[in-house]
Amino acid sequence: MDIESPCINLCFLEDGLCQGCYRSENEIAYWMLMTDEERKNVMERLRQRAQEALNH
Repeated sequence: MDIESPCINLCFLEDGLCQGCYRSENEIAYWMLMTDEERKNVMERLRQRAQEALNH
């Protein structure tokens, strides 16, 4: 199963996180090299980050 990039073409880094997809600079840079399991873990962190952003 290929997990597609969460990029929404709203790329703006603030404090090391993209404000469009909530990935870190490293997560963006290494996305294409990650396994599906690693991508799945990133996607879970993104959900948490997005929720935290909504709560602030």
